[in-house]
Amino acid sequence: MVSVLQNVAIDCADAYELARFWSEVLGCPLGRDDRPGDPETEVMLPEGPRLHFNQVPEPKTIKNRVHLCLRPETTREDEVERLLNLGATLVDDRREPDGAGWVVLADPEGNEFCVLRSAADRAAMSS
Repeated sequence: MVSVLQNVAIDCADAYELARFWSEVLGCPLGRDDRPGDPETEVMLPEGPRLHFNQVPEPKTIKNRVHLCLRPETTREDEVERLLNLGATLVDDRREPDGAGWVVLADPEGNEFCVLRSAADRAAMSS
């Protein structure tokens, strides 16, 4: 027997607002019954587990041990710019001069995530 991954839980100070940010990032809806002020909210991904946001009293203090990695449909550079405009902040730029690498951003509550190269970015490097 095995276990099935139901959700990825993210502790936060404001579950609804952080879920709203990630809903915009991923282009996926919030849970049908989620409302401002709810202590738990979810972003409903089209397949697989949900992103579950759980309000906790303590603030984030150290680097995430688990993080999300995003592969954009557009270019990495365009996606980084879009996410910064949504409220993400730059943590670390790991892009290489040859186009390889990734960018580490943080969501509005400081949770780190990575933006990888898109399929088009990868294809351009291999040609």
